[in-house]
Amino acid sequence: MDLRLYNNRTRQLESFEPQDPQRVTMYVCGPTVYNYVHIGNARPPVVFGVLANLLRRHYARLVYARNITDVDDKINHAARDLGVPISVITDKYAAAYHDDMARLGVAPPDVVPYATAHIPHIIAMIERLIDSGHAYVAEGHVLFSVASFPDYGKLSRRDPDEMLAGARVEVAPYKRDPGDFVLWKPSTPDLPGWDSPWGVGRPGWHIECSAMAEAHLGDTIDIHGGGVDLQFPHHENEVAQSTCAHGGQVFARFWLHNGMLNLGGAKMSKSVGNVSLVHDLLDQHPPEALRYALLSAHYRQPLDWSEGLIEQCVRTLDRLYGTLRDLADVPVIEPQVPFEVESALCDDLNTPAALAELARIAGEARKATSPIARASLKAELLGGGQLLGLLQQDPAAWFSRGSVDGDDARIQGLVNERDAAKRARDFIRADAIRRQLAGEGVLLEDTAQGVRWRRG
Repeated sequence: MDLRLYNNRTRQLESFEPQDPQRVTMYVCGPTVYNYVHIGNARPPVVFGVLANLLRRHYARLVYARNITDVDDKINHAARDLGVPISVITDKYAAAYHDDMARLGVAPPDVVPYATAHIPHIIAMIERLIDSGHAYVAEGHVLFSVASFPDYGKLSRRDPDEMLAGARVEVAPYKRDPGDFVLWKPSTPDLPGWDSPWGVGRPGWHIECSAMAEAHLGDTIDIHGGGVDLQFPHHENEVAQSTCAHGGQVFARFWLHNGMLNLGGAKMSKSVGNVSLVHDLLDQHPPEALRYALLSAHYRQPLDWSEGLIEQCVRTLDRLYGTLRDLADVPVIEPQVPFEVESALCDDLNTPAALAELARIAGEARKATSPIARASLKAELLGGGQLLGLLQQDPAAWFSRGSVDGDDARIQGLVNERDAAKRARDFIRADAIRRQLAGEGVLLEDTAQGVRWRRG
């Protein structure tokens, strides 16, 4: 099955063919760990995690790297405010990030490089850029010379002057050109720093990703992903420094960018203050519903985030898990990925179409009477869900919403008792049980396959 991806490098939908089918490489920009991430930051790992699942079905090996930026001025400010080393901040929030992603059903990437563990790689890359005339030293700083790279600006397709104004780049007196960006900067004694040929200092943000991608994936990688807000200046600068450090080789063959999340009609942003933290949302809603919501729109489009969207996703998952609960007695040897689900994902990761296929399969399963058909449809529901990172819980666990198993069993016992009362035509008792359960927030639905229940 042909995998087609929209390549922002060429602005075209292209058939994906890796350099080496035995070793596909993908790099996705991870978080700067100075605080809990907001739900917009969770879209890339969820979306590109699905792409990783798909690539592993098509190729013998995928090496997927998603970095952690653990040295940055925002981290320095947070550490200074608390009077602690930066590692206290970064260790806390990196651990929180990994935990939050796990709760969202995001499988760990193959490689999780930390910037501070790659200082020698960063210094070596900067030295190559200086030696080749693409970078220069000025007042303890090392800067990349934008004028030395004629293709600068091609990824983001914007006029360099417009990009410069939009990025609010600091025009320091030691810069040869206002658009030149920092590869290395000096550190005062109160800031983290490392020895280098240019004195004690620390790396700029952009060079970190280039060095980490080179160290783990090679000079040219197959896919580079991240939020569209990183396209300029971060990804543009990555292209420039990596291409120049590698003698003109293409840095990333495919560039994939996910759209932003909007909250209240505005782009979700910590600087604006209109954010919903993943850490909080996971305690307020079923994690799988948050994951479903992040997949509910095409990854390249903006996604309007709201409580209403989450509630809608909870109801959809109620129906899907209700179907699996109705099929509890149907044996499945192995989950099967439906052709239609995989085909949708191979069409530039069309998750809305894939989710629609899951709903269709569940609808057919609810109507099926043949044991063979019910087993086949259940296998497809589980297999399609597995590719999307959904429907892998026991239905009882989903409907319990974190309640203890004993309470789940108690409710099921009352449901069974009500069913027995109805068969015995003891409608007074049956109605009393329904009212009791309704008072506890448990909703009953009578279906042809039996009674389904869920917490409201």
